[in-house]
Amino acid sequence: MASVPTQSVHTTRRFVLGAMAALGASTVLGGRVHAQVAQSAPAPVEGKPFSFDILTEQMKDLATRPHQVATKAESFLDQLTYDDYQKIKFRDASAPWIAEDSSFRVYPFHMGWLFEEPVLVLEVVDGTATPMQFSTDDFEYIGDLAARVPEHGTLPGVAGFRLNAPLNRADLFDEVVAFLGASYFRALGRGNSYGLSARGLAINTALAAGEEFPRFSRFYLEKPVPFAREVVVTAALESATCTGAYQFVIRPGTETVMEVTARLFFRNAVDEIGVAPLTSMFLFSEKNRASFDDYRPNVHDSEGLMIVRRDGDVIWRPLNNPVRLTGSYFAEDGPQSFGLMQRSRDFEAYQDASAHYEKRPSLLIEPMSDWGKGAVRLVEIPTDLEANDNIVAFWVPEAKVQAGEMREFAYRMRWGMIEPDWNEDLAFVYETRSGVGGVSGVENTDGSRKFVVDFGGGLLATLPDDAKVEAVVNISGGEIVSQTLSKIPGEPIWRVVIDLKGTKDSVVEMGAHVRGYGRKLTENWLYQWIVA
Repeated sequence: MASVPTQSVHTTRRFVLGAMAALGASTVLGGRVHAQVAQSAPAPVEGKPFSFDILTEQMKDLATRPHQVATKAESFLDQLTYDDYQKIKFRDASAPWIAEDSSFRVYPFHMGWLFEEPVLVLEVVDGTATPMQFSTDDFEYIGDLAARVPEHGTLPGVAGFRLNAPLNRADLFDEVVAFLGASYFRALGRGNSYGLSARGLAINTALAAGEEFPRFSRFYLEKPVPFAREVVVTAALESATCTGAYQFVIRPGTETVMEVTARLFFRNAVDEIGVAPLTSMFLFSEKNRASFDDYRPNVHDSEGLMIVRRDGDVIWRPLNNPVRLTGSYFAEDGPQSFGLMQRSRDFEAYQDASAHYEKRPSLLIEPMSDWGKGAVRLVEIPTDLEANDNIVAFWVPEAKVQAGEMREFAYRMRWGMIEPDWNEDLAFVYETRSGVGGVSGVENTDGSRKFVVDFGGGLLATLPDDAKVEAVVNISGGEIVSQTLSKIPGEPIWRVVIDLKGTKDSVVEMGAHVRGYGRKLTENWLYQWIVA
């Protein structure tokens, strides 16, 4: 693992959270493309043959031509403010696929405010794609906004859409997934509330060249057969650097599973692409709570990055809210999975009766082929507000992309609770804590800092207090003052305590696991300390 502090990421890396409460989804910053709203009903549009392969060929051809940005045209959409946007509601009766035998329903998001680029949505039936056309008649405009909206006005597109299905109850259509803004999307497993997000592709994230945000410009929704358990969504990705064809096979459930195939075509060479990028929020936990005057013990959508290596070994990297922007690369060769996880599922861990962070989904990425050599990259951005998404993680292939190249990636996404199993062989990292070093109750004079790592469950938990096990601790950039390992009496937890010293502004990399009886007994705990 290598750590690369950088200062090139700006606030464009962050969500504007909470602004979409009325529409049931959070928002992301998008581009600035405008389109005219027609004042008369459009003529019926004839369908065209469609398949994932057809879209792939279209995007391959598009990549051979210069990227074009739509021109601006004036309309009432230009004038919509945040307050206006909260007064817009889609009419349930207008929802496509609302028939009684349909397991899915489509609800579009209105254009305007932050969402000025039209997204086209097409329905695919028997291999033929026909545009879904939406007008101002499909939306309810509340209060004084109604007088400013043209009657029967055909919209040039939508901002995105959500799919609802009977996720938590058989008699209710709950929101399962939402695609909204650039290439961002979110999904829920049973019992979840929205937290982290995913994207189609990341380009030059946190690099000096500046980040580029591809967008899904068109979606093709294959109309499911009656009582279907899955739905297929295909999307066209566009940016200045690349084009792409994406297919999502979505199965709602206890864990909502998406099988994703991404076919990418590059106009230009790229310093770094991020495959299966994830975006989340980490404000504080037990290890940095002292920096926040807050009644809650933890505030985060995700608490750690987990990597399952090719050989089954597990890395757990607790997330951090650093004093400066940092990036870490975890070199891997064909990992089994990686993801941002929310392990603590008790209300008591958060004490937030509004946000309910204990219900935020974990998201695990499982490559469906051998991705070869590369690295999982973690970017952590300092923030003092929980409204900011400040965590990014993705896969970086070892070989850089060249102009004219095509890349294909297939992976499975698992959205849900995904709690660690206490009965697995390897003990997992139950909690990470940090504080002033030295002996409690005695003034600290050497500037050391204490890190406490609790490992729970596994075969380790079955051992007696005097078992012949040892903590293996590795430190880079700092000095170990002391370390201990002991079992917490009456609990299935073993505790590693490490006191460290480092020089001001240095980056100290830490790693620890427990071994004994000829085997590794825990996950690999990794962490980064920037010495203030």
